[in-house]
Amino acid sequence: MEYTVSKLAKLSGVSVRTLRYYDQIGLLEPKRINSNGYRIYGEAEVNLLQQILFYRELEMSLKDIKDIVHSKTFDEEEALFDHLAHLKQKRERLDELIETVEKSIRENKGEIKMSDQEKFDAFKKDTVQRNEEQYGKEIREKYGEEVVNQSNKKILGMTKEQYDTFEASTKELNEKLAKATKLGDPASELGQEVAKLHQNWLKQTWPEGHYNKEAHYNLSFLYVEDERFKVYYEEVAPGSAEFLNEALKIYLAIETE
Repeated sequence: MEYTVSKLAKLSGVSVRTLRYYDQIGLLEPKRINSNGYRIYGEAEVNLLQQILFYRELEMSLKDIKDIVHSKTFDEEEALFDHLAHLKQKRERLDELIETVEKSIRENKGEIKMSDQEKFDAFKKDTVQRNEEQYGKEIREKYGEEVVNQSNKKILGMTKEQYDTFEASTKELNEKLAKATKLGDPASELGQEVAKLHQNWLKQTWPEGHYNKEAHYNLSFLYVEDERFKVYYEEVAPGSAEFLNEALKIYLAIETE
């Protein structure tokens, strides 16, 4: 079956404007343009749109999606199995968060008593699972299974106080990174304070005995070379990924002198 852009928009729930934008950037081009100038989409385009929406649900950038779905090695069936696995993980996270909310409601009613640990378990699991989905493969290849597993275990084992400290340090780091990036000098006092904050923040999640400056320095390159890492820091402030990389380069070099 074939669809005009308006009919495909109605079928998929994606706006006509978005479909036209997907065409403009070469992500989803129509099968053909008819004599009246209307975009016409066929079965292959419908299936591709479904794939795009699955990847968007996983919060991937349009650039990354385009690279994946237009790759010569792209396998639609394999991608569907991959989507299924990730969506099941997402459902598991949501189920755990829902259970925590329900328990909290019951505690407020005086029906049960939750430990402080229980109140935060779901959030810590959510943090670990999100990191696994976004960066797990690359990080495991770079640092090994043992280091990543121990790091996840450390996060899951955090007490309420430790988790609160970690969340607060993340907020402080990002706020100062945004300010320092705007000023633009990685070697400045604020730039180097950001680098030190990043070091302390990283040590909160890395397993004991595994932190070293070389590993930290290598990690900083992922912030500018890997789009998924870069997107995170770009949301803090435009250019902050490159700024942090430069600030860490200076900070870690100074420390080794």
